[in-house]
Amino acid sequence: MPDFAYTARDMTGRKVTGKLTAVSAQDALSQLGRQSLFPLEVLADREQVARGGRRVKPQIVSAVFGQLADLLRSGVPLLRSLEVLRKQSSHAGLSDVLERVRADVEEGKPMHEALARHPRVFNEMAVSMVRAGAEGGFLEEALERVAEFTEKQDELKSRTQGALAYPVFLGVIGTLVVVVLLVFFVPKFEGLFARLRQRGELPALTDWLLAVSAFFQTWWLLIFASLAALGYWFYSRFQTDAGRMQVDRWKLKIPMAAPIFLNLAVARFCRVLGTMLHNGVPILRSLEISGAAAGNRVLADAVAKASENISAGQSLAKPLAASGHFPPAVVEMIAVAEESATLDHVLVRIADGLERRTWRRLDLLVKLIEPLMLLLLAMVVLVLAVALLLPVIRMSSAI
Repeated sequence: MPDFAYTARDMTGRKVTGKLTAVSAQDALSQLGRQSLFPLEVLADREQVARGGRRVKPQIVSAVFGQLADLLRSGVPLLRSLEVLRKQSSHAGLSDVLERVRADVEEGKPMHEALARHPRVFNEMAVSMVRAGAEGGFLEEALERVAEFTEKQDELKSRTQGALAYPVFLGVIGTLVVVVLLVFFVPKFEGLFARLRQRGELPALTDWLLAVSAFFQTWWLLIFASLAALGYWFYSRFQTDAGRMQVDRWKLKIPMAAPIFLNLAVARFCRVLGTMLHNGVPILRSLEISGAAAGNRVLADAVAKASENISAGQSLAKPLAASGHFPPAVVEMIAVAEESATLDHVLVRIADGLERRTWRRLDLLVKLIEPLMLLLLAMVVLVLAVALLLPVIRMSSAI
């Protein structure tokens, strides 16, 4: 008999997890009921492995979708195509996932259901587009679209990380340099300046620097522990829905950087929505997935309200404009596209235009941040040097 992993709540409301052996999922539910446990989730071991497996890089997933589309277009049956991809995959985790997908399809499950059992590898957008392609008879085209979109999103993420890598590196190095100077270099001057301090002739800047250095040496463990606790608190806070919402609100209020965060989120939303509409996914389902894919919960809430308007028979452009988070030019283009029934193509063009403009702005911002950080680091080192040289100059003058 198979094993089942379960998550349930007991009579006091406490969450309980564990495993049990049962003939079927229904039998597992019955066993939990007899133990006075309310089941939240019951998964066969195979499903548990599928959900908890290792993540696969987006570029590898993109290649798999592209190769699968080529094989199917060449007349290779689906099961054989999946087997070929499994054998040639050099990624152990992906090879195992493809084997499970092939087994599920062989058992009669639809392709999209087999993919949906591996959410750490295949996201909701890919699953929905594969489903639409299979039901509409254009599976190969849908797979190609998924491959192109996944590659585009990975490129977008890589370019963003690459642009911010050097400023972050400068910030980390600058902080380490200042800490090393305060902890190891400045204390060596304490004995040299002791006589000037006794006579009250030690410059205030030097006295302040020595006090800060002594504080770091005395309380470094407490400082480190406090920073670690503060970091853990922020991490725990931002894992909650309210915390993530607050972070997303902050992103849209940061001077100079807010337009970049907003445009990238809007571009992701437009690209996902346009791609899914082009592949026949219903608009309400497309809005649900594209809102989540935007990467900003403030924007996702605006999209959810737009979905309610569409359910009531209204247009998409008006609620997006009312939210105040979508640029007026984007809203106007969406309104015109709705009237001309070209929304899917226009949304993709909007995403391309927003990304091009955002990259130019991001490059300009990074070019501005780099010299500012270098200047800030130089000023801090200069203050340290001046604070240490002033007593030496005063002593030389006295002599």
